[in-house]
Amino acid sequence: MSVRLTPYLVLPGTAAEAITFYEKALDAQVLFKQTFGEMSANPEFPLADEHKGLVGHAMLQVGESQLMFSDTFPGQPVQLGDHVTICITTKDASLSKQYFEGLKDGGTVIMDLHEAFFSPAYGQVKDKFGVTFHLFTEGASMN
Repeated sequence: MSVRLTPYLVLPGTAAEAITFYEKALDAQVLFKQTFGEMSANPEFPLADEHKGLVGHAMLQVGESQLMFSDTFPGQPVQLGDHVTICITTKDASLSKQYFEGLKDGGTVIMDLHEAFFSPAYGQVKDKFGVTFHLFTEGASMN
């Protein structure tokens, strides 16, 4: 049996912007993107015209992993924060640095990318959408 966990980010109207950001920062590819307006209408949940362009569901491919996205349905609450963090694991310190640099654009560095006893390049950054990423490079450290 194979099991896979896929992070699903629900954002407050910024999913399209986040998708564009992650395409650049993580060299991600959009596999699927559908707005609420492109979905079948549900009379129990009427949608105002100004909300039809919000992302109803999207999927990005990042290396061997996937990220899913949606905007919160209008009128539904969304909580941002550290209740979910994402660890990006590579075997290449230069790729970890590239991702770190991309994600910190508009964000906040929590821990600079550095050599640690457990990783040749490890760091933490909270991106401009409030999502915290750990950049972990596999391999022996020089310490």
